[in-house]
Amino acid sequence: MGLLQWLIVIVVAYIALGRALFVIIDAVSTKNWKSLVAISAAVVVAAIVTIVLIHRGAEKLSPHSVLPAALLVLAGTFVAGAIGRATLTWEETRRRAQLSRQIKLHLVLATGALFFSLPFYWLITTSLKPDERTNVLPPDLIPMQQRRVEVDGEMRRVYLAEIDGRTLRVAKVAELEGGLWSVIALDGSENVRTLPGHRVRPDIYPALRWQNYGDALAFLPPEYQRGLRPLWNTVFVTLMSMVATVLSSSLVAFSFARLRWPARDLLFVVMLATMMIPGAVTMLPVFLIFRSLNWIDTLNPLWVGALFGNGFNIFLLRQFFLTIPTELEDAAKIDGCSYFVIYWKIMLPLIKPALAAISIFAFMGSWNNFMGPLIYISSPEKMTLAYALQLFQGLHGGEPAMMMAAATLVMFPVLVVFFFTQRYIIEGVTLTGIKG
Repeated sequence: MGLLQWLIVIVVAYIALGRALFVIIDAVSTKNWKSLVAISAAVVVAAIVTIVLIHRGAEKLSPHSVLPAALLVLAGTFVAGAIGRATLTWEETRRRAQLSRQIKLHLVLATGALFFSLPFYWLITTSLKPDERTNVLPPDLIPMQQRRVEVDGEMRRVYLAEIDGRTLRVAKVAELEGGLWSVIALDGSENVRTLPGHRVRPDIYPALRWQNYGDALAFLPPEYQRGLRPLWNTVFVTLMSMVATVLSSSLVAFSFARLRWPARDLLFVVMLATMMIPGAVTMLPVFLIFRSLNWIDTLNPLWVGALFGNGFNIFLLRQFFLTIPTELEDAAKIDGCSYFVIYWKIMLPLIKPALAAISIFAFMGSWNNFMGPLIYISSPEKMTLAYALQLFQGLHGGEPAMMMAAATLVMFPVLVVFFFTQRYIIEGVTLTGIKG
């Protein structure tokens, strides 16, 4: 029944939130301040009721403490909406209907964004917790840490226990048979008592354990130089892959889009067909090629393959090249420009959104590449971050907080790049195939 109750509470809360947003936005746009005051009062009363109910329920959030507040807000929306309501014109009715649709749409999008961001939130919060708080149920929504106190020259964890009708802080001394604990009271009396273990709970407080990040770097093998060596290898491979991908794919795409040569369309279809070949099929032949070049245990196999283009990138850039008017190319030819000058000085500046998109794809693919280093790299000083993270997991998999801190450090650059460049990705993909 607990899950069903929470589902009912969530549904009612969403309806109340949607109604409240509608009333607030409508009241502000129409300057109906009475409705705004009424809904604000309903929200304040609901918050007070929730705090009182949670306090009476031993400070535990439950459906019984949230549902009354949601119902109060929902009732307040109807009261606020009825205040000052007059006969609506056709335009006003249409505006309110459009506002209602927009609020519903944004609530759905916000819910989806919140749902898909939960794993990332769990990653960050776990990386800032001590290990003993990573597997507790229910999980801590914010990083918490248990208090510690020095007893007889030894640091001991602090617990809360109900003793003689009072909640006292105690320090655990020893565990006895039958689930009993020997504890010492921290109220100044320092009395030693014996209590059932289920009657004590950890005394926790919000705390961010930034030390996990330093520990993750300190526990790396010495040849990793506190992560700087894998970081440099990854940056080098990533930059080379980005440059190679942009140059090779754009050259081939320019040829397919703007030049005329025998069997061009047939070879374009063959190139597209290569996108359907699984990577596992070409893995062994490619490995034999690099081994014949004596490139095993070097960084070359991780980026040289980008010099031969990529089917998806070529297709994407070809569609962009096709949108450029032929008059620009004809004018450049009249001015005596060669095909390479046309490609470099005229075409490339006009397809910057597509170039930015494939650069970002190349960055994320190379930065997160795990299979390549696993196949070609064996020396620790030549490891990339993705492979080093896997080795770190094998050594410290039993320390989830430190493991999540290391994972956060590896993925942080990717998140920063994606955050600042996502509009280029969307622009580059959505404009593909649109002819001017």
